[in-house]
Amino acid sequence: MTATDQFNFERELSENLRTRFYINGEWAQPKSAQELELVSPISEEVLFRLPAATAEDVDAAVRAARSAFDSGPWAATAPSARAAALRRIAAEMKKRLPLFARVWTAQVGAPSWFAERFTGLAAAYFDYYADLISESTFESERAISTGRVKVIREPVGVCALIVPWNAPLVLLTQKLAAALAAGCTVVAKPSPETPLDAQVLAECVAHAGLPDGVFNVVPAGREVGDWLIRQPMIDKVSFTGSTAAGKHIAQVCSDRLARVSLELGGKSAAVICDDADLDAWIANVAPFTMPFSGQICFSQTRILVPRKRHDEFVDAYTTATQRMKVGNPWEPDTIIGPVATANQYRRVMDFIDIAKREGANTVLGGARASGHERGYFVAPTVFDNVRSDMTIAREEVFGPVVSIIDHDGDDDAVRIANDSNYGLSGTVFSNDVERAERIARRIRTGNLTVNGLQLDPSVPFGGYKQSGVGREGGPEGLATFTETKAIYLPADSLK
Repeated sequence: MTATDQFNFERELSENLRTRFYINGEWAQPKSAQELELVSPISEEVLFRLPAATAEDVDAAVRAARSAFDSGPWAATAPSARAAALRRIAAEMKKRLPLFARVWTAQVGAPSWFAERFTGLAAAYFDYYADLISESTFESERAISTGRVKVIREPVGVCALIVPWNAPLVLLTQKLAAALAAGCTVVAKPSPETPLDAQVLAECVAHAGLPDGVFNVVPAGREVGDWLIRQPMIDKVSFTGSTAAGKHIAQVCSDRLARVSLELGGKSAAVICDDADLDAWIANVAPFTMPFSGQICFSQTRILVPRKRHDEFVDAYTTATQRMKVGNPWEPDTIIGPVATANQYRRVMDFIDIAKREGANTVLGGARASGHERGYFVAPTVFDNVRSDMTIAREEVFGPVVSIIDHDGDDDAVRIANDSNYGLSGTVFSNDVERAERIARRIRTGNLTVNGLQLDPSVPFGGYKQSGVGREGGPEGLATFTETKAIYLPADSLK
């Protein structure tokens, strides 16, 4: 079976999803004949073409969201009613979980087991935020010497949600569920490589019965995305993607002091203590060193190993990595599929070449995956003898490439972990949980797990340093979509 046989776009997607944009509560005809091409990372074939939004389409979406916020009912809807709407969206998504998973694999080659395992997290964000706001009034009252103050959290307004290609559904729902819970209206711009997840999600929103204009989707290229973030009717931009793009968005938003939150790159450290159970680490953390061919922001790509256990660790880790099947992501036993695009393939191979030139030792891989003459397949690659000043240890590769760095004890491990421009994720592995927690507290990163790697909708996710600004998930993620207002009331109002 070829790559083009695995997903039938005409049969599995409705005509609306394939030919129109969801704007102002209806499926609108595109304003131009421009198209996006979906290219198979398995075969390098063009799989499908669908409309690309232009600035004119985006303008219609922004105006719809602005009108829905300023004149529509959504912002003033009681939190309990918004919660009920979020639950309806979650229910619609759960009906389509197999489709969402298949779309992920079709567009960018996410291994089917990976897509099936993590797609459910997207619906969980809507259920989580529904529970969070169902009993909330978004108000509190404080007594002061002259009377009282009411502190009110209001929706920030019209939000542009811009997401990348690697985990488009989960990253969009992180933002969207919180934004809708807060009472905001939304224009979502998915990546041109992965437009379909947002289109299917729009279908869920349409069936859930939200007011017109509350959610709008405009699949488009990066130039149109740049146009979107400059629109004065956009109150907030929430972006997930590269640090370089995040810096650009922050600069654009600063000109008009638009609110902005950024979830950016990572170069996360997996700290292994000298007392760690190596078999347990291989089982619980090793899969997250190259998840989805390393194209996940929280990938544990710097492995910090006790120097005295270096050989033992390298042998065990490379043996485990060699057992990972590289191949067609539609096959259920494939662990590592292709990287997503031709550009990404070239980028990863360039980083591998730089690592070799700078003196890193190739323990495993370092080339195109054997047996795959077509497609964007990179062999799982492990380097040791890596120093923290090497490019491979400092830059986010976003491919199946891991650096092993020796450390000389807990203090040295913390120093190496913090010697990075990034601070998104991390893990600490030790038989002594209290020791591991002490290490975790000293690492300058937004999320750490002791003896594993976990994610949960109720927990904030985001980074220090160049890994971003703000948090997504948890009450903290809701707060980023609100403004805070204080209303002072006079003392005589107490009578």
